[in-house]
Amino acid sequence: MSLTDTYTLSNGVKIPVLGFGTWQSADGDVAYKAVKWALDAGYRHIDTAAIYGNESSVGRAIKDAGVPREELFVTSKLWNDAHSHDAALEALDTSLDKLGLDYLDLYLIHWPNPSGIQAQGSDAWKSANADTWRAFEEAYASGKVKAIGVSNFQIHHLEALAQTQNIAPMVNQNFLNPSDQQADLVAYNTAHNILNEAYSPLGTGKLVDLPQVSNLAEKYGKSIPQILIRWSLDKGFLPLPKSTHESYIQANTDVFDFTLTPEDIGSLDKLQSVGELHLDADKATF
Repeated sequence: MSLTDTYTLSNGVKIPVLGFGTWQSADGDVAYKAVKWALDAGYRHIDTAAIYGNESSVGRAIKDAGVPREELFVTSKLWNDAHSHDAALEALDTSLDKLGLDYLDLYLIHWPNPSGIQAQGSDAWKSANADTWRAFEEAYASGKVKAIGVSNFQIHHLEALAQTQNIAPMVNQNFLNPSDQQADLVAYNTAHNILNEAYSPLGTGKLVDLPQVSNLAEKYGKSIPQILIRWSLDKGFLPLPKSTHESYIQANTDVFDFTLTPEDIGSLDKLQSVGELHLDADKATF
């Protein structure tokens, strides 16, 4: 496995096995430089979202990096204020315009049950997601997006969507790391040929001081982030580490010359619940 290797989505689209996340990368020079450094370091998979507020800077970095478009895989996400058919299509066009792209490689529903939908009634999210997903399927059919998926969806959200979908989600992006392995959800996604993408693969910094992780870093001659990224890869996930520091961005790619032993993977698995856990999407306040 290497930085140029790919997973194959259910529709045959190839997606690079390691992505570069841009959450909390401020619009302007911070996001621009981070994405430019990532592309210079060999990343070809860039993940952003409308709510991150940095799509214009991400797009500028993509343009200036000069990497052929067909070699790139760019993801963005629909924010919570556009959960309807027409609003979703309009939001997609806005994201494309800000990114300076003709198409997205992957478009995700960012959250399944935003607070505005919750206020409409207990089952409002079902019809809202169905209506939104219909727009996603149309965008996919038109070629504006090469793959479609979801983020932060739990099993009951996926099962509800399955009642009306014509095309199944190809990706489910979730908070996944040794502290929150979401085993039932991961198994469900895998059984339904939905790729597990792992955002916050480093556990939002809560895992870096643990001896179980630092001991493995010493054993393998790697950094703690490299160990945690490798754990995601060995699990078959697609990790999305983020950084705004050039040296860390480069270092996070140096994870393909080793694999963790089953015993060492097991030791990291025992860290379940030691740090942060995923947010309950049905209690989201945004």
